[in-house]
Amino acid sequence: MVSNPERRAALVDAGVEVLAREGARGLTFRAVDAEAGVPVGTASNYFTGRADLLRQIDTRLHARLAPDPAVVAELMTRPKNHSLVTAFMHDLMARATRDRTGYLALMELRLEATRRPELLASYTKSVRGDLEEAMEFHRTAGLPGGDESVAVLYLAMLGLLLEHLTLPGVLEGVLPGVGVPDGLVERIVSTVLPEEVQDQGLDQAQGQGQGQGQGQGQEGRI
Repeated sequence: MVSNPERRAALVDAGVEVLAREGARGLTFRAVDAEAGVPVGTASNYFTGRADLLRQIDTRLHARLAPDPAVVAELMTRPKNHSLVTAFMHDLMARATRDRTGYLALMELRLEATRRPELLASYTKSVRGDLEEAMEFHRTAGLPGGDESVAVLYLAMLGLLLEHLTLPGVLEGVLPGVGVPDGLVERIVSTVLPEEVQDQGLDQAQGQGQGQGQGQGQEGRI
């Protein structure tokens, strides 16, 4: 395999564009070469096959959709309460909206994983790792709620992201007076973390010294 990190990164990003636009069936080396504007045959010198390309796309999307460390650091200076969890969820939505192509490519990876056992194993491990990291961050940071709250937030935000980025009309006006997507983000957090749960989480965090957390942040990637 050719060793040229910048060229490899450009090819992987081109693969993300093709995957999001054409789906997994359209993800060929020739299509990646065309998207990257390089001679035909270039991609085949950098990847051992489609499975290798898909795995590298997964790794690349993990970086592209991850929280900005500076944003996480700023948010973590705030009180560890319901408002902070809401801010993390807004940041998640903003990142996915800014990189809609990357998020659509993630959806295509999920679909392709149902057809390719080798991708299913690696992608399941990758996404499960993201979820466990979010749970650990939530615990360490002393945010209200526990693992169950994080899991439900994950599932609710996953559904909201899916609808908002693919069929946004489904959500328009579904809850009169609630904006899409920001108002729905706030409703999700309020429903998953009612006041009594918030208070319990804060009491527990104070007892543990309210650790600051070192992970990537709430739901680094869904």
